[in-house]
Amino acid sequence: MSRERKLFRQDPSPGADSSSESSSSSSQDSSLISTRSGSRGHRTKPQGHFPFSLLPVDCQLHVFSFLSEVEKCTAAMVCSDWSKLMRTPRLWRVADFMRLGAVLSGMDGVLVSVREFERWKEWVHQYAYHLTSRGASLLVLRASFDLGDQRTKWAEFLLQFLDSVHCGDLQELELNWTLTHLEPLDIYPPGSMAQICLAKTDQFNSFQTLFERLTRTSPKLSRIKLPFDWSEHSVSLLTHFQNLSTLELNYFWVFKSVQPETMQQLTRSLPKLKTLILQVLVPVKDLGVSYPIESKSLEFLDVSQSRGLVFSHLDLPSLKELKVKKTIRGIILNRRTRVALQTRWSCLYDLLKVGTPKLQVFNSHVLFPNWKTQAYLELSEVLLQSCYCIQHTDTWLL
Repeated sequence: MSRERKLFRQDPSPGADSSSESSSSSSQDSSLISTRSGSRGHRTKPQGHFPFSLLPVDCQLHVFSFLSEVEKCTAAMVCSDWSKLMRTPRLWRVADFMRLGAVLSGMDGVLVSVREFERWKEWVHQYAYHLTSRGASLLVLRASFDLGDQRTKWAEFLLQFLDSVHCGDLQELELNWTLTHLEPLDIYPPGSMAQICLAKTDQFNSFQTLFERLTRTSPKLSRIKLPFDWSEHSVSLLTHFQNLSTLELNYFWVFKSVQPETMQQLTRSLPKLKTLILQVLVPVKDLGVSYPIESKSLEFLDVSQSRGLVFSHLDLPSLKELKVKKTIRGIILNRRTRVALQTRWSCLYDLLKVGTPKLQVFNSHVLFPNWKTQAYLELSEVLLQSCYCIQHTDTWLL
């Protein structure tokens, strides 16, 4: 302490008549001498570590929020204070039950052994306990569980998990409720059509039970991605999420049809929807059905993964980008039947001119400013790939 006082003492002698400049110079010289003399003995103790514990708790939590889950667990072992901080619910915002993947993936599942699948199931339960013991306050939930599986009871597991964490701030949901992640494709042999129908019924009944729970606990959801059964009850539940800005609905079952009025009701009822991605597989029995879409807020619409989806009406005043693809399903019809069917379908170009005044990009093609008044070559080629009307589909295959 005496050395530190020497370093910063700048008191001139009482009888000195020199100017302030000479006094300053003298004090600097004395400080320099004191510093050098101190260095001959032992060096001044360097500054210690950054006083992280003196920061406000909110600042400490903000720093810890940038750590990964593994890093947070490691940090919890540093000291008791950090261990307590690591149990703060808002440090645990993501529940991702899909983050452990396999090397090879298929279209509807992943290729793993039964042993790897059992290890994954054990990890799922440990991960859920880890989050619930910390009272996680979720912003993101990602999961893929067959909710109709009566052996493992994934539906009960997921409901119990949601009851054990905080979901009031949940904003993003990605849920595949038709397939269990990492489940071997041959673990359960396929049954008869009647058994498959019963399994599908169990799936969407469990899904609706879970969805009902989310409408009560997670009203702030803004992003949703999931398979959808398009029943009136499921659509009614989905419209409860009035903050939705991004919605991706994949097909639930190839034999499950979608009613045009149901699709129209859904798009009308979401006032903040900006992005809509639809994967609708129209069954052959509904070949002549066409669909209206209306939304005042929608800016991006992607139905390129759909099959047999034909528009009857578009009222999308804010739409800026559209992706749509015509799918030839190999249905052979005689000319009279085909013409009678196609004349019922509106030309997509006519619908776009009236219903999408702000459209800028059509199937990755940037539209010319005069696209609504004059169809040019590039636009005509895009229409041939996307429109089902008789003018743009001159073939006996549909």
